[in-house]
Amino acid sequence: MMEPLKPEVMFRQVAGLAGDLRRLTRPFEQQVRAILTPSEWKALKKVYLTGDGDSYHASCAAEMAFEAIAGVDCEPLSAQRFLDYGAAWMHPAAPHQTLVIATSASGGTERVVQAIERAKEYGALTVALTGTPNSAVTQVADRTVVVELPQKERSPGIRTYQASLLGMLLVAIQLGETQDIHAPEAANALRQELVDLADVVDATTEAIQGRCREVAEIIGDSPIVVMLGSGPSYGTALYSAAKLVEAAGVFAIGQDLEEWWHVERFAYPIDMPVFVIAPPGRSHWRAESVAATARGLGRRVIAVTHKDDTEVTRHAHMVLPVQGEVREEFSPLLYHLFASYVAAHVAERLGRSPFQGDRPELLRSVNAYFASQRQDTGGS
Repeated sequence: MMEPLKPEVMFRQVAGLAGDLRRLTRPFEQQVRAILTPSEWKALKKVYLTGDGDSYHASCAAEMAFEAIAGVDCEPLSAQRFLDYGAAWMHPAAPHQTLVIATSASGGTERVVQAIERAKEYGALTVALTGTPNSAVTQVADRTVVVELPQKERSPGIRTYQASLLGMLLVAIQLGETQDIHAPEAANALRQELVDLADVVDATTEAIQGRCREVAEIIGDSPIVVMLGSGPSYGTALYSAAKLVEAAGVFAIGQDLEEWWHVERFAYPIDMPVFVIAPPGRSHWRAESVAATARGLGRRVIAVTHKDDTEVTRHAHMVLPVQGEVREEFSPLLYHLFASYVAAHVAERLGRSPFQGDRPELLRSVNAYFASQRQDTGGS
């Protein structure tokens, strides 16, 4: 049996993010340029982004980039939803106009493999976005982008999340260039923005590390935590909640700003921690009013926003400041950084291991369950 993970692995993962942006953006870009022919790029009118877990969260975070930068309709769907519902509604008269990007860092996520196969049945062009070459998704997809990381290690996905998101953003830029939304010089400037964000990642991690430990002390006694965001930050909220669940076993949910106002604001406990993820952008005005509502209801509000923000921060008990400027389409690359630090500190505070690795009896029961499923179905 593998040794349980320690929370500190998450600190190492975050420390590697800036270097990955500097070293890997250009090699990933070269792959993206080559996955489709010029005529295939030109024909595209609709993009589906699908995956499970972090891959689905990255898909939600990348949706705006495809619509604003590439100028195409984009729909993120979990792999199960795409498999059972999304694929059947793809336009049958123009399959060559539909691209399905199916993401799996491991390359072996069963439902993602099936989603690719289903998309091909309906005539869509499929691209597997994966961190693992020669994996199952690469065997079934029409084309592949391998966002492989050097010196990989087991962890709640952090570097793999950034790599998947980066791959999607580069596809959006390439699509925008080939559809003449952006001249080559402008598209290259967008790609350089991604590389340059490495410095902002470094500055932000330095600014928030100590504060994240303080936040962990504030929220560590809560049975439930809520992460809120809209637009690209909705994907960030989903991802951030997932890190707290995976690392510390704390029940956390990601929700849209407006949907929280309509539903979850009525939930107990009164002092429930609420993270408001609010980069400058289209939904910032609503983030400010939701933060005010949450504070007024007695919630412990933690604002994740630009360092110069005054609207959202005036309603917050704690602020996790992002240090640099970034267009909203790329903001998920910066506004998720707090999540892994907070999750790791909460896990340490509670004496827990990621994925409940401190409970060997749970791991044995899970392994036994999957072994029985393989035996019953004859699959693997």
